[in-house]
Amino acid sequence: MFWRALVTIAAVCGVLLVGAPVGAAPPADDVRDRLAAVPGLTVVGERPTEPGFRLFDLTFTQPADHRHPEAGQFQQRLTLLHRDLTRPTVLYTSGYNLPEKTTRTEPTRLVDGNQVSLEHRFFTPSRPDPADWNDLDIWQAATDQHRVITALRAVYDQQWITTGASKGGMTAVYHRRFYPDDVDGTVAYVAPNDVDNDRDDYDEFLAEVGTDPACRAALTAVQREALVRRDELLAKFQAYADAEGLTFDRIIGDVDRGLEMVVLDAPFAFWQYRGQDECAQVPATTASTDEIYAFFDQTVEFRFYTDQGIEPYAPYYYQAGTQLGWPHVSDEPLADLLHHRELSQPRNLVSRDIPMRFEPGVMRQVDSWVRSRGSELMFVNGERDPWSAEPFELGPGTRDSYSYLVPGANHGAKIEGLPADQRAEAEATVRRWAEVEAPATRSAVLDAETLERHPF
Repeated sequence: MFWRALVTIAAVCGVLLVGAPVGAAPPADDVRDRLAAVPGLTVVGERPTEPGFRLFDLTFTQPADHRHPEAGQFQQRLTLLHRDLTRPTVLYTSGYNLPEKTTRTEPTRLVDGNQVSLEHRFFTPSRPDPADWNDLDIWQAATDQHRVITALRAVYDQQWITTGASKGGMTAVYHRRFYPDDVDGTVAYVAPNDVDNDRDDYDEFLAEVGTDPACRAALTAVQREALVRRDELLAKFQAYADAEGLTFDRIIGDVDRGLEMVVLDAPFAFWQYRGQDECAQVPATTASTDEIYAFFDQTVEFRFYTDQGIEPYAPYYYQAGTQLGWPHVSDEPLADLLHHRELSQPRNLVSRDIPMRFEPGVMRQVDSWVRSRGSELMFVNGERDPWSAEPFELGPGTRDSYSYLVPGANHGAKIEGLPADQRAEAEATVRRWAEVEAPATRSAVLDAETLERHPF
C-alpha cells in the first residue's frame, strides 16, 4: 500500500490577515434567521469561535441520487464560519469528513471572508440509508456542492471561491468541471490528477526525491529490515491491536497483510508527511525493534491498517477503485521478503459486499476540461510531495489560471511558502477573484494549523 500517504490540510497556517473594518454588524439573530429560511437548510446549533466570527453547525437535505430525487434523501453536514454578509465566501471541502476543528483556510484568510466547510457524501454521517454505492461518483458530489452554493447565495451574495487540499482539491476541481460558473475561482492544493490509471510516475519521482540519495537508501534498508524482523514486529502489532480492540478479519484480512501495508507505505508517507529535514530519524538496520516499530508508527501509523482504521475511509477507496484511479509504486525492492503482492489495489480496502467496477476515462474527461476550457483555477503543489508527480496541468485553452510548485514543500504546501514574487502574484489573484483589496495590516497568528490524516 502506497497511498495511506495523504494528509488533508483542514486549515492553512500563517499570519492572520486583518482587513479594514467590515460592514456594521447585523442584529444578533439576523444571520441565523436568514439561514433558517433557506429551503433544505437546518441550523443545528451555534458554537463559540474566534472573535469577529460566528460558527454554525448546519445540515442540508440532498437527494441520494440527483438524477432521481424522488428515490430518497440524506442530510449532508456542513459548518458556516460567518464573518459578514458583505464579505466573499469560501467553500472548503476536505473530500472526506468535516474536520474536527473549524479553522480558516488560506483563501478564507486572504479574502477575510466567510467559510462554508462541506462534508463529502458517503462519509458518515453524510450517507444515505440504505446506501446505494452507485450514487457515489464525482458528478453526484459536484451536484451536492452546486446545490449548497446555490442555496446559500440567498444569504451570501458576494463573490465565491472554492478550495480544498489533496482529495479536497480534486473535489473542488471536479465541481468546476460540471458547474464551471458556480464560483469565481478555485484554489486546489496538492491535488493529484491520475489521468491514466495504467501509467504512473511515482516510481520515478521516489527515485529522485530529496537532496540525499543516502536518505532514500536508508528508507529501503529499514523496510527490508522490518520484514526480516517480521515475527517481532507482528507480535508488537498484534499486542497493540489486542489492547485497543482492533481487528483484521473484516477488511484487511490478517495482521500479516496489515504489517506489509505499513512497511510498503513508508517511503511514500515519509516524503509526503516528513521530508529531507528528518532523514536523520530513519533508523539504521542495527536499531532496536522498538525503534523500528516506533518509526513506522510515526510515519504511517499501524492503527490505520486495521479494520477500524480503514473502514471510515471506505468511500475514498471506493471512489479510487471506480473513478479516481490509484497510485502504483513498485514493490520489487522488497519482493523477496513479501508474503503478499499488489496490496495497493483499492478492492483490498473496501468490504467485499460493496461491488466495484473501474470506469477508465473519467479522469481524462476532467483533465481535458482543465486544459481546454478551465478558468480561474489555481494549483499549488509541493516540490517533494509524491502526489505532485502527477499534477493537474494547464493547457492552451485554460484561462486566467495558475500553477505553482512550492520549493522544498511536502503535502502541506501553501501559497505562503512560495518565493516572494510568486506569493504576491498568487495572493493578488485570489483577492482579485474575490473582488477585495489587500489588507492594510497583519497581526500575529491566532490559529494553529489543523492536520487531518486521511488516506491521501
